[in-house]
Formats: sequence, structure tokens, C-alpha cells
Amino acid sequence: MSEFINNTTRRKEMIKNILRGLHEGKPLEELKAQFAELAKEADASEIAEVEEMLINEGMPAENIQALCDLHVAVVREALDQQPSSETVPGHPVFTFRAENQVGARFLNGLQDALSVPGSAGLAAAQQQLQKLMEFERHYLRKENLLFPFLEKHNFTGPSAVMWGIHDEIRAGWKQLNALLEAGPQGNETAFTAKVHEVFAKIEHQMREMFYKEEKILFPASMERLSESDWAAIREQESELGYFIILPSAEWKPEVKEAPAAAPTAGKAESVPVTAGEIPLSTGVLTPEQINLMLTHLPVDITFVDENDRVRFFSQTQERIFERQPAIIGRKVQNCHPPQSVDKVQKIVDDFRTGKRDVAEFWIQMMGKFIHIRYYALRDAAGNYRGTIEVSQDVAPIRALEGEKRLLDDEG
Repeated sequence: MSEFINNTTRRKEMIKNILRGLHEGKPLEELKAQFAELAKEADASEIAEVEEMLINEGMPAENIQALCDLHVAVVREALDQQPSSETVPGHPVFTFRAENQVGARFLNGLQDALSVPGSAGLAAAQQQLQKLMEFERHYLRKENLLFPFLEKHNFTGPSAVMWGIHDEIRAGWKQLNALLEAGPQGNETAFTAKVHEVFAKIEHQMREMFYKEEKILFPASMERLSESDWAAIREQESELGYFIILPSAEWKPEVKEAPAAAPTAGKAESVPVTAGEIPLSTGVLTPEQINLMLTHLPVDITFVDENDRVRFFSQTQERIFERQPAIIGRKVQNCHPPQSVDKVQKIVDDFRTGKRDVAEFWIQMMGKFIHIRYYALRDAAGNYRGTIEVSQDVAPIRALEGEKRLLDDEG
């Protein structure tokens, strides 16, 4: 066993040195030659682990992302020899792989459409691109389900590197879509050149991601995640949606315990709860954390239970409407002036009977534009459980123009 551990450690250190050399600009062929013997032993999991180790040692994820394709080029021959992560239809990895195959066909279709001159080709390209952009659902499932589960197993490298590439692909889709919508604008040659330039980058990044998932991410995931993990992913992934492919029911996970929950998307009963914590539908918080969240929200919140009694209000720094602790337990009808009680009663009655779920108003006073919303709260069985009032001064929001994408230098 010790010999096996030593050999694995040695290989990982040698791979790290090769990748460091790649980042330092050493000739690719020289590095490939160094890797020739290692490639016979190293597997996809080790490659992914090494990238994670480099990140943990201080190498910026952006640097690894920028040269990620070269990393794969160094080890591609070895990766090509590895079998695919074969799974049963319905398993999350099977769905991911099937989506990649369909995505590749849409890339081919978009490429063909871009080769057709005139308005017919432009229209076909726009249609193909719109379908291809739905591949976003594939990336969302990776980012919000697969990555969190891998991180539970202390495997963070893929999320640090791949997420950045996803965002570059998204930016490419947006750029190409804007070009196609604008059209040639009288300069057909320049338009065509730019369109093909943007598409070439999108195609390269997507096809490389297909490969990295197939040869590195999925094998590493199959090695680390339990049947329980995969069952939990399968249970939650439909909320994020799929790209063209819908999973079948053929895969039946053999799970003895309840499916594990993702750290950011789990169900309360599956998340470990320690003393003093309160399990919620999507996480676990202490009373102090709940209070801090509610008092720091840029909105005023008041909760009235199903018996019309005020149970809570958030004591924010700048409340719009005055509230005092004395109102806790008081009938909500008694908390309003006589001339508005009928409106309050109407809202509560409509919520209780199911006639409506939301009521909203907006008023102007003291230089503020106040947006007031009431929401009916219902439990899983649809029973009325109370009303929440949310008030916010939206004057600063209404005054916003343009875009702001950078953080101010000052806090």
C-alpha cells in the first residue's frame, strides 16, 4: 500500500512540474516528451487533482483557466485511452453526456447556417444559436449541483476553472447573438469575418469543454460521488432543466440511506443540524444569523399569522413605517387607522379564501417612492398560514440608468 501511495504522490508531483513548466512557457513538445511515460499511468482524476493542488498552493484559477486547453493537450493522448463514464440512462452523468452529443450537433448546424449567404443563412443561424444557448441549463446543473457535491468531497478544482470558461462561453453566445440581430449594417465582408471569428471561439471552447467533461470531470465525479449523492442530484436537477434531453426512469439508484443533500440546495431533513441551529428548507441557520439577515435587508418586513395576529417585524436601521414591540400579538386590524381597516380586511379575506396571492400598492411621501407588497403564505398542502408585508423605498432604484458592472474603489 505504501508503495502505491508513494508512486501516486510521485506521479502527481511530476505532473505538477510539467504543468508549471507549461505556465512558464516551456515548449509544448518538450513537456509532452516528459509526460510520455507518466501518461501510461496517470488517470483523469489525478490531472484534476493536480490542478486543484496548484490552486490551493496559490496559482490563480484564472491562470489555469487561460491555459486549460494546453493542459489537456499535454495529456490528451493518455486521456484518449480512457473509457467513457458509462452509466445507465437516467443517471445524471448519462444525461450530461447525451446533452454534449446534442450540443455538438447544434454547433454543426450553426456552422452550416453561417456558411449560407444572405438573409436565409442569417435567419437559420439565429434559430440555431437560440437553441444552442439553451445549453445554459447544462452549465447551470454543473455549477449548482455537481460542483457543490464535489466540493463536499473536498474536490474544488473543477468549479474554480470550469465555471470561468462557462462564463466566457455565455459571453460569446451573447456577442454572437447581438451581431446576428444587428446584421451586416452595409459591410458584408467585415460582418462575416467578425461572425466567424466569434463563432470559432465559441465552438472551440464548447468542444474542449465536452472533452474535459468526458475525460476528466465525469470520471473524477464517478470515482468520488456515492450512489446517494447521485440520487440527490437526480432528485434536484429537474428544477434547473435540461438541454433537449429528458432523463428516463431506467436508472434506479441503490440507496440504503436517504439521499445526501447539496450544501446549497439540500432539504432541511438531510442537512446536519447542530445545537442551536434551525433547519430550513434550503439550509441551516442559527437564530442570530436569521435575525441579522432580516435586519440587514433593504426592506421592511411584517409577518401576520393565520389568526391575523402580528408575530414579527424586522427592526431595520431606517424603517419606512414605525413599528414598536408592543404590536406583537396584536390583531392586524387594530394596527391600522379606521379608514384603512376595510382594505386590510379585504386583503386578508382574499388571501384566506385563495382569491388572490399578492396585493401591491405604491405611494409617494417625504421624498420617497414606497412600494408595498402583501403576499399570502401557504404551506405544502395549500393551507393559508398568514400574510407577509414587504415595504421598500424604490426611489433610488427607479433613478438608476445604464449599467454598473464594476465595484467602487471605496466600500
